Amino acid sequence: MRIKEKLQSLVARYRELEELLCQPDVLQDQQRYTTFNRERVELQPICEAFHHYLQLEQRLAEDKEALADPELKELAAEEIPELESQLTELEHTINVLLLPKDPNDERNTILEVRSGTGGEEAALFAGDLFRMYSRYAEQRRWKVEVLSLSPAAAGGIKEVSMLIQGERVYSVLRFEGGVHRVQRVPSTESQGRIHTSTATVAVLPEAEDVDVNIRDEDLEISIAAASGPGGQGVNTTNSAVQILHKPTNIIVRCQDERSQIKNKAKALKVLRARLLEREQQAQADAVSAERRGMVGSGDRSEKIRTYNFPQNRVTDHRIQLTAHNLTAFMDGALEEMITSLRTHHQAELLHLQGEN
Repeated sequence: MRIKEKLQSLVARYRELEELLCQPDVLQDQQRYTTFNRERVELQPICEAFHHYLQLEQRLAEDKEALADPELKELAAEEIPELESQLTELEHTINVLLLPKDPNDERNTILEVRSGTGGEEAALFAGDLFRMYSRYAEQRRWKVEVLSLSPAAAGGIKEVSMLIQGERVYSVLRFEGGVHRVQRVPSTESQGRIHTSTATVAVLPEAEDVDVNIRDEDLEISIAAASGPGGQGVNTTNSAVQILHKPTNIIVRCQDERSQIKNKAKALKVLRARLLEREQQAQADAVSAERRGMVGSGDRSEKIRTYNFPQNRVTDHRIQLTAHNLTAFMDGALEEMITSLRTHHQAELLHLQGEN
């Protein structure tokens, strides 16, 4: 392997970290301990894979030597192809593990769903996507907090913004951003005709205070009574908060809480995420189209997936993958699709790495 020297240096660093984590001064410094331990955990899979690779390589060398021994020749000849196959497979695994990590992969995520073209049916579809992602998050034991929700008059939602917290949330959901298209017969359709509607999904890494500098003078904050379709639990106090970020004209509105302070905090959280995405998108555009895909938002003018209810079919157009399990998919069974998207992305990165 041409990358052996790099792997050996990573193993050396892994062993150094294990020694550092046992030192009294590090054990007493929580911040240093957490930093070193996080690095050790990140290095562990690749160090274990490299250790296994070296073991297989040693066994293969021994079998090739055994070919000269009449008593061991037949056994060695049978084992060599299997060892070579395992080495090839493990080398691919190691190459994937060596791919550069997106700095956002470990972040929590703000996921936004908005109804697109299609009127009432688009709003119903946006509501379906909201439930789909909520159920998927529940299956992965992630925490979901609704930051803002604007219901549609006839059911469904106009838009929803939710914070999803858990292990590697952004890394998993990053490829869900884009235009989602639905094809089905609306409940109000008397002729049984199939309608096509859309909803958009945005996947934003949660921004920390240090990521985005928001000046008070750049904000225009408005307070109003919360709006909604009516009902027992409607918030009628003047607690809805709308924030306009004047330099970018980004507007965020939150009204779910009965407290102005809580709604303002939620609105600022969403604003930070949108500003971070805007900044990262600008950087991505300046670098390359490939990097733009890694940011996670992508070009939302292009549909990424079609949900065909009459055929119980869901198709992802980026990887040309079709599955006939739409009912389960809408109930949160996204794992196979998401895994395929991540594998495809890794293959593209490996190809680019090979060219460089």
